[in-house]
Amino acid sequence: MQDIEVRMQDIERYLLAIVSGDRGSSPAKRAFSIEIMALHRLVQLSSLLRSAVSVTLRRNMGLSAVLLNRADLDPVQRLFVDKIRDYNTKSKATAGGVVDGGAAYQKNVSEEMTKLQRLYGGGDLGAFPDFKFQDPKFDEVAK
Repeated sequence: MQDIEVRMQDIERYLLAIVSGDRGSSPAKRAFSIEIMALHRLVQLSSLLRSAVSVTLRRNMGLSAVLLNRADLDPVQRLFVDKIRDYNTKSKATAGGVVDGGAAYQKNVSEEMTKLQRLYGGGDLGAFPDFKFQDPKFDEVAK
């Protein structure tokens, strides 16, 4: 990488020397100097692009290391990750319900819901209850 940078700097110096020493007024010399300046700008753009690519590669180096290390998990870690993935697919299949609930669990939940509905007067247990308060009646006191 440093080798390329040194060569690019040498090319830039050479081009600047040609442009600075070539101040003639002939159209051919002007066209040549314009081409040299365009080439110089292209070299600058390539160095900017090279630095941007190197920054991006450095930034993504940590992520790529994790992705490449994925195959090197020990058996316990692999089992743990597999269980998490299995649980994730089951939870998506139940649409937010209980994973591995079973019939006994569903029966227990329905019994508890009926107990709560009897205890609190039925209705929707998920909704906030309506409270109705009556204004107290006051007796007027004679003076």
